[in-house]
Parts: sequence; structure tokens; C-alpha cells
Amino acid sequence: MEPVVLRTPRLELSLPREADVDLIHAACQDADIQRYTPVPVPYEREHAAAFVERIPRDWEAGQHLTWIIRESDRLVGTIGFYRVDGRGAGELGYWMAPWSRGGGRLREAAEAVIDWGFSSDGLGLVRIEWRAVVGNVASAKLARTLGFRYEGLLRKALTGAHGRDDGWIAGLLASDDRGPQRWAVLAD
Repeated sequence: MEPVVLRTPRLELSLPREADVDLIHAACQDADIQRYTPVPVPYEREHAAAFVERIPRDWEAGQHLTWIIRESDRLVGTIGFYRVDGRGAGELGYWMAPWSRGGGRLREAAEAVIDWGFSSDGLGLVRIEWRAVVGNVASAKLARTLGFRYEGLLRKALTGAHGRDDGWIAGLLASDDRGPQRWAVLAD
């Protein structure tokens, strides 16, 4: 699959560049990124360089499709579809650099990615899943706002540098209303 560039009013979602390596490395020093995503810990500069090199090959294979989120040409995060199965399903994943949290950028990027994922001009997905380590409330609140329906607890299903964790799972169908949802696991 050829990489796709997506644009929103404020953002560009595109492949990483060599110049992004240091910012990816810096962002992945964040305790929340290390706790809630499957990045190596400690996260070394060579991990960021390998990530940047791997993304075009992942796009070519069509199973993991990652974009760098840029605002005014500066990296602010990553977002993508993972485990795209070729039968209409994929998983949404993301992180935001600590210096870029707030302000609705991630929601704006996620809406563009979801639109493209469901579009017949994009992946033509039927279902998008979201998973997160239990306790990743910020990610859960965004997924809920995007219209994902909470579907349950996956016991010891997510693996990362900290071992195995329980995970939350939610789903969004192409036919779903994408308005905010209530999730019993979130207090507000």
C-alpha cells in the first residue's frame, strides 16, 4: 500500500522524516508513553531511528499504517491503524508528545484517520478497535468522545515493557453514530 498524507485545518499526517528522530526520542522519554504504549524502556535514540525506517515498510505490507502528526511542520504525535486484517478491521493507536497535549489536536487527527479508515477511498473498514492499558483514562476519554463503544476488559491481554496488563477494549463500526458515548468504567 502506498502511504497517504491526510490534512486537517491545523495538521498534516504524513510519514516520518529523518529529522523527526530526535523529537520521537524526546517524546518517548515521557512516563505515560512508556507506561501506556508498547515502546521499549529505556527508549534509546536507535529505537526512534529504527521506527522511522520501519514505517514505510509497514505501509508497503499494509498491516501497520502509522502517521506522524505535525502542526506547523513540527512533530506533535503519532497515530495509526495497526493489525489491519484485510477483512475490514483494524486497531486505532496513538500518542501525543508531552509538549503538545491539550488543544484538541489528537481528536482532530483521529477524526481524519477514522474518516479515511471507513472511506471506500481509504481502507473501507467495517470495524475499528481501540485498546488501552486499564488506567489510561486520557486515551479512554478520547476514544469515548470519538464514538467508540466500550466492549469490555481483556485480562492480561496487553504486553509492554512492564509485562502483561489488563486492557480496555472498545469498538466503532462504520455504521455507528460517532457522537460521544457513556462508558461505565469512566467516572465522568
